[in-house]
Amino acid sequence: MDKLYLSETDRKIGGVCGGLGAYFNKDSTLIRILFILVILFSFGFGVLAYLAMWLVIPKKPPTA
Repeated sequence: MDKLYLSETDRKIGGVCGGLGAYFNKDSTLIRILFILVILFSFGFGVLAYLAMWLVIPKKPPTA
């Protein structure tokens, strides 16, 4: 399994959902829908979780 990185190509805001989709080998649209559901049903906790992951998950280093 690859390391978890922010996606540089599959991103809408910060690349978190695209990175999670690539890491878990799932469609990033499914991850985005899950995030929206978490945001709606957890009184905004999903927004805090997304922002935290955006800060914690590293960008992919350039390849030589």
